[in-house]
Amino acid sequence: MMKALRKTAPGRGACLESVPVPSIAPSEVLVRVRAASICGTDIHIYDWDPWSASRVKPPLTFGHEFCGHIEKIGADVHGLAPGDFVSAEMHVNCGRCHICRIGQPHICQNVRIIGIDRDGCFAEFVAIPAANIWKIDPAIPENYAAILDPLGNAVHTVLAGAIAGCSVAVVGCGPIGLMSIAVAKACGCSTLCAIEINPHRLALAAQMGADLALNPGETDVVAAVREATAGTGVDVLLEMSGNPRAIQQGFQMLRAGGRASLLGIPSQPVTFDLVADIIFKGATVQGIYGRKMYETWVQMTALLKSRRLSLDPLFSERVSLDRFEEAFSLLHAGNAGKILLYPKT
Repeated sequence: MMKALRKTAPGRGACLESVPVPSIAPSEVLVRVRAASICGTDIHIYDWDPWSASRVKPPLTFGHEFCGHIEKIGADVHGLAPGDFVSAEMHVNCGRCHICRIGQPHICQNVRIIGIDRDGCFAEFVAIPAANIWKIDPAIPENYAAILDPLGNAVHTVLAGAIAGCSVAVVGCGPIGLMSIAVAKACGCSTLCAIEINPHRLALAAQMGADLALNPGETDVVAAVREATAGTGVDVLLEMSGNPRAIQQGFQMLRAGGRASLLGIPSQPVTFDLVADIIFKGATVQGIYGRKMYETWVQMTALLKSRRLSLDPLFSERVSLDRFEEAFSLLHAGNAGKILLYPKT
């Protein structure tokens, strides 16, 4: 038996339960979780919002950001061994659909996500397909290894187009937005403007390397960004908020011919001036989902090994799994970056 943080029934909250250690298929590995991190998606599941109610089928062990050591391998697994320090791509693609077969498995039509569609990593052990396991380079510290999943989102978004020498606006400075600031700076961007209404996160944006940290509740952010870019607007918009008004402002601060990479997920349809902000502007607009399998993993490992990418300001709390309520309260209040949960302390 093991302890696991479970969504046991529809409704707000979660329960710490004792459940059987997962069995593994011949093509899977069993990982002893060392550290797990709370994602925004986990907050949605904890709160049981309309998206969660439509997608998640309790009972479920949630959580999908983690690192740990392989405990056991299936009979058909090769190239991995008990004791290996690993993380994993938690989007499990089918390998058979048209999208997978044309080389885009990260947007697989039949994707299943560990921690959403099957039991995840807020537990002492988690079962993972061996093909999704990523060995951790010894140069990467444990706390960084636990957040490779969201870091991959940031790397995918930043590197979806040219970034070196480009001016950038990061709109929304939650954990992935903050990581995007560090990634863009490590990859040689020029002026970087961070837009965020939460004072704690705005302070973190400055620590992560933002040249301008702007609160849209206090400043005309479009005017400020245009002034910082000699009236032109930024070359690259990295939209991380999902807030309709912030999205509109982001497109207004994007220069003609610029790139907009959108990762934030609105909870409702968004309206904006398609003619002025995209068509006549000649903008390139990209939807970003997850991480490229496994190009993004190679890129972020290289960045971390180079030691040019520092994420240290993100890590605010490390708590045992049984203190999960405290961790979620801190995140609800907007007073934390990445919180690491430890099943074993």
